[in-house]
Amino acid sequence: MKKVKLLALSIAAVVAVGTLNAQTSTSNKMKEKTVEVGGAPMYPSKNIVENAVNSNDHTTLVAAVKAAGLVETLMSAGPFTVFAPTNAAFEKLPAGTVETLVKPENKATLTAILTYHVVAGRLDAKEIARLIKEGNGKAELTTVQGGKLWLWMKDKTLWIKDEKGGMASVTIKDVYQSNGVIHVIDAVVLPKG
Repeated sequence: MKKVKLLALSIAAVVAVGTLNAQTSTSNKMKEKTVEVGGAPMYPSKNIVENAVNSNDHTTLVAAVKAAGLVETLMSAGPFTVFAPTNAAFEKLPAGTVETLVKPENKATLTAILTYHVVAGRLDAKEIARLIKEGNGKAELTTVQGGKLWLWMKDKTLWIKDEKGGMASVTIKDVYQSNGVIHVIDAVVLPKG
């Protein structure tokens, strides 16, 4: 009888600890300062890919990242700053562009475009503002692809210019990730060549 009671107490303790751990995990997620992107909270404790897959506004970007084979890279420690175009940003490209880019034979071009949206390091809005001030109103960033992006503020909006003269604005800034930060942008930026 004592063994049965001891077993029952042990099981109850395991269940209680499991429940407490689940509640603590849920509680910790609730305490995280999240930003909503594409209808989903972006958790600072998750990496770029873990968060991006939940955003309804970034399904095209996620598909492109998968097609380019960049999932593992964007799940690594980083840190990375990602200028993340929305689905609407991709829709601004000429008809058929995305469908063509995700084909296996265009993987190198797709990879170049996607890595042009990534800068090494964790550049939040405060750090970008500092770089803009240091650059007398404009910051020049070198992307992981090797190209340049230029950033500046105009009417309280952060603007980005690409090497082809295209422009994008940041619509949601400082979406912190465990391995970097995302800034949502309203256009796809393109490297020269």
